[in-house]
Amino acid sequence: MRIGYPCINLTLPCRAGRTFRLRNYSDTRLCETVDSNLSCLQTILEYNNNHNIRFFRITSDLVPFASHQVNTFPWQEHFRLKFKKLGSFIKNHKMRVSMHPDQFTLINSKDRTIYKRSLRELQYHAEILDLMHQPLSAKIQIHVGGVYNDKYKSIERFVNRFKALPISIRRRLVIENDDRSYSLKDCMLIHDALRIPVVFDVLHHQLKNNGETIHRALELSSKTWCARDGLLIIDYSTQQSGAVIGKHTETIDIKHFNNFLEQTKKFDFDIMLEIKDKESSALKALKILQYDKRFKK
Repeated sequence: MRIGYPCINLTLPCRAGRTFRLRNYSDTRLCETVDSNLSCLQTILEYNNNHNIRFFRITSDLVPFASHQVNTFPWQEHFRLKFKKLGSFIKNHKMRVSMHPDQFTLINSKDRTIYKRSLRELQYHAEILDLMHQPLSAKIQIHVGGVYNDKYKSIERFVNRFKALPISIRRRLVIENDDRSYSLKDCMLIHDALRIPVVFDVLHHQLKNNGETIHRALELSSKTWCARDGLLIIDYSTQQSGAVIGKHTETIDIKHFNNFLEQTKKFDFDIMLEIKDKESSALKALKILQYDKRFKK
């Protein structure tokens, strides 16, 4: 079991997702920004290693405008050695990384323009992980997408589109249950058709489910992951008190987290903390996990 957090370290002064306005694009500006972002990612990974945080979600903004037609610069080759160095650090310190394109990455969209844009975005994410020479346990995580007034046709469209994706994307792509449209049960239907791994999102399951207990949900989702995929990934958060439904809490709820670990002690998984204070909650979770036999020290 590893503990992790997404994209930004609030303790450090740098950000690995710096970008700029499209109207200010130039190859020079791109190179300067990517160089800074990759250096910051190295700093974040070193911080994580020093604090025993061995799971991290890499920002999608690492290379600005990577999937946009304006960007024709061969950034892959230009930064190849720097990507390789990052990947070696991850591997040598037994870390795991993942990526999560934004909510506008919709491979089941009825709009072909949106689908093609989503395909380019997924290709970019796969390139990042491949340039780092990451194993197939480094996943690209997306939501199933829209319902478009017909969930089963939308699922069928997702399945057909997935089958047509390049292998570089298919071998890393995973789906998660969401809090509005596609429950764990829906994701399992897609898994049955494609054998695609399913990330289990705890908060989403609390808000949209089909009566499955946490224990049963983990029985189902854990079986979708084979050896090459690595451990099941869990997205963990709780509802922010008094906020709009679905908003993640500002800091980890220690009592809830302890209860969650107790309910799931039969299962092993890696935990991505989708909590606002990022590494602060990860450090709090580590204090609890040091007594858990599943935790990798």
